[in-house]
Amino acid sequence: MKVTEHIENAKGKTLFSFEIIPPQKGKSIQELYDNIDPLMEFNPPFIDVTTSREEYIYIDRGNGLLDKKLTRMRPGTLGICASIKHKYNVDTVPHLLCGGFTQEETEYMLVDCQYLGINNVMALRGDAMKDEQSFVPKAGGNHYAVDLVRQIKDLNCGKYLHEVMDIDNKADFCIGVAGYPEKHLESPSLQSDLKRLKEKVDAGADYVVTQMFFDNSKYFAFVEKAREMGITIPIIPGIKPIAVQRHLQVLPQIFRIDLPEDLIDAVDKCKNNAEIKQVGIEWAIQQSLELKAAGVPFLHYYSMGKSENIRQIASQVF
Repeated sequence: MKVTEHIENAKGKTLFSFEIIPPQKGKSIQELYDNIDPLMEFNPPFIDVTTSREEYIYIDRGNGLLDKKLTRMRPGTLGICASIKHKYNVDTVPHLLCGGFTQEETEYMLVDCQYLGINNVMALRGDAMKDEQSFVPKAGGNHYAVDLVRQIKDLNCGKYLHEVMDIDNKADFCIGVAGYPEKHLESPSLQSDLKRLKEKVDAGADYVVTQMFFDNSKYFAFVEKAREMGITIPIIPGIKPIAVQRHLQVLPQIFRIDLPEDLIDAVDKCKNNAEIKQVGIEWAIQQSLELKAAGVPFLHYYSMGKSENIRQIASQVF
């Protein structure tokens, strides 16, 4: 079932969903299952599965020489989606990236999704590679998320990259895109960023999931500005609980977000990460309750493969 159909069927009730990352290659999927199991009691209609960019590794050839090789440390997004869908009978949403993929590779993944009965996808540009100062698309790949949305919509119409096919069994993907309540880190302003979001919506996006935020007023203001711009599709808030001290530095640095002073003060008073984790849980509970009271369609949690804090939050909210 499509994400938008889940929202329609809920008739105003706020639903629970979460996002996971694939295990590193060579590791068992069982650890992933162990972290999904405690969250299934909250009946998530869908689970997002991220896709990792390629990265460079250096292989020692001896005599001081190194070979530079491309690799993916966390492959298997589509396989994990299929496995979760089969094991838990829940919809899955694979992330599709512009970065690191040609349009042909994207088309093949979409065809595989259709064969597997996966009809929701998240269309993202992706980040720059670790050794690049700015995003560089792969040769033959989509440059921006809006291009990826257009490719998916074309496939829904039976238009493949190199041919238009008159077929009965056309794809029918529900397309999610990202939104940034505090603007994308590369955007010169929030208004400019909203224009880019409107372009994705006009190209065919069906729903938005926001980047994490810790001040609900930022989300509410973002939704209001989006509606004023004519963006009418569902905007799902993304929530991530603070868990360790370094999150105070890492999250603002990576995602260019602001942390509320009350949250910073509460974390600074903690004696260890166990106390910080509890502060993060309590903050996310209050965020979630306020958002739920406002009637958001979903509360979407960035679990990063760990479920205990998400389970504690959901038990107080759902």
